[in-house]
Amino acid sequence: MTDSKKRELHIILILGALSTVTPFAIDLYLPAFPQIAAGLGSTEAQVALSLSSYFVGMAFGQLFYGPLLDRFGRKKPLFLGLGIFVLASIGCALAPDVEALIGLRFLQALGGCVAQVGAITMVRDFFPVHEGAKVMSLLLLILSVSPLLAPTIGSFLATAVGWQWIFVALGVITLAVLGVASAWLPEGHVPDQSVSLRPLPILRTFWSILRDPHFSVYALAGAFCFSGLFLYVAGSPIIFMKVFHVSTHTYGAIFAGLSVGFIGGSQLNIVLSKKYGSAAVFKYAMLVQAAIAVLFLIGTWQNWFGLEATIAMFFAWLSCLGLIYPNAAVLALAPFGKHAGSASALLGFLQIGVGALSSSTVGVLDAQTALPIIATLAAATAIGTAIYFSGQHKLRHDDMSGGDAAPAMPR
Repeated sequence: MTDSKKRELHIILILGALSTVTPFAIDLYLPAFPQIAAGLGSTEAQVALSLSSYFVGMAFGQLFYGPLLDRFGRKKPLFLGLGIFVLASIGCALAPDVEALIGLRFLQALGGCVAQVGAITMVRDFFPVHEGAKVMSLLLLILSVSPLLAPTIGSFLATAVGWQWIFVALGVITLAVLGVASAWLPEGHVPDQSVSLRPLPILRTFWSILRDPHFSVYALAGAFCFSGLFLYVAGSPIIFMKVFHVSTHTYGAIFAGLSVGFIGGSQLNIVLSKKYGSAAVFKYAMLVQAAIAVLFLIGTWQNWFGLEATIAMFFAWLSCLGLIYPNAAVLALAPFGKHAGSASALLGFLQIGVGALSSSTVGVLDAQTALPIIATLAAATAIGTAIYFSGQHKLRHDDMSGGDAAPAMPR
């Protein structure tokens, strides 16, 4: 392996480690909800608000870090945010009541979200667009494996040593990632003092990014398709355990098995994007996903699908998402060099924001059957597809491979 390839591999592994901070922060403590509720004298529903507060902090925190990543380089904001995350994790372990936990989870998200937005931004820094989709797919593989491990680890910690140690473990893991990034991650961006941190210039920067058709079309189309993942996570317990009456153990196995579709699609993307280009893979994956969503909706409406067919439809839909998500991110960020951090932050805000709104329909509609969940999934997919094809004529059709000065690997 050449020195250049070794450097690329080291960077990918470090960016992958950064990408695990968010899924571990979300999934590690889920099995401990009953213990946390008992320990803090609250209910599981109140503890669940700490998950909502994390999503809110995660969405808005990304907008905060975007300008910082552009002005001060990538590493200083990374150290700041992850330092806040570690301190907030210790605070969560010592929380005296559920209200304190909810507030500290918000603070934890404000710090931790820099890892995800920073990792995506640095893909743009270190790799040209035609390589970026492959790297994003590798990061997605790491990101997808994390939720499979996190609940198991969290359940063990809660049972063996108590729920507080889940948050201690989060702090220790993140501190280790921070140490590795400090020692071996190159600085991907020269600090740019011309990037303003005043509110109005920041808003103008975000507005200028959103007005770029290449960003708005790919980011919004990808966000609506990606929101289906939030819907799936929120609605799958209802579909599988309430509608099809599977056991908790069987549901866990189904959830793990379906994740293979998402992971497999992201890895197939490495091959397809290299051969056909990111734009082409994105386009045809969206078409296939839209067709699957329509068939899924009709079949659910007409009661065609039993348990096996429902699993197969989810598997096919998630496999397409594994192709769509990495290409949407890479193509949306392709036009930006100077404001790559802000663009990445805005992309993350749209993905989390649209996803949170979409998944909330499960509760708003008080879904007790599969139909309202699948109908919302199909609607989100249709909106994403419509955004893409209505704006397709505005796009650059060269994958932006040579645009904005292809980044060079640091030496």
